[in-house]
Amino acid sequence: MYKIALIAAIAKNNAIGHENKLIYWLPNDLKRFKELTTGHTIIMGSNTFRSLPKGALPNRRNIVLSRKEKEFPGCETFCSLEEALANCTNEEIVYIIGGEMLYRTAFPIADILCLTEIDNTPEQADAFFPQFAKNEWETIEQEEHTIDERHHFNYRFVTYIKRK
Repeated sequence: MYKIALIAAIAKNNAIGHENKLIYWLPNDLKRFKELTTGHTIIMGSNTFRSLPKGALPNRRNIVLSRKEKEFPGCETFCSLEEALANCTNEEIVYIIGGEMLYRTAFPIADILCLTEIDNTPEQADAFFPQFAKNEWETIEQEEHTIDERHHFNYRFVTYIKRK
């Protein structure tokens, strides 16, 4: 059966965005995102698609969820997460890449969380990753990073799997 992975960069208060833009620009996070999702299926909401600077992401199967619009260049479109997942193969990892509403919808059925946890709380945010009890998830990978010339905050890459 396919695995569902939620991938996001989150602040200490779980903030992920403001005015349909990412709050943080971390080159290493973007590199990790590309490494993890390339060759896989990514599912996003229509606002997340519109926030992508160049549209559909290359070398991935792009799926957009939308009840209103049906045409997103380079993407397949479905009305619901259930419909999209019904069109995925059993062997693949499906990455949910946002936004907030889709994360909330997918969270109860997620198997994996691929998070970049940023040691900061932004002054402004209007989109948030779901709150979750870390004791219900097992950390299988963690990599610490400190401030440098391209990254203005300490952060860590953490991969969690749901405890059985």
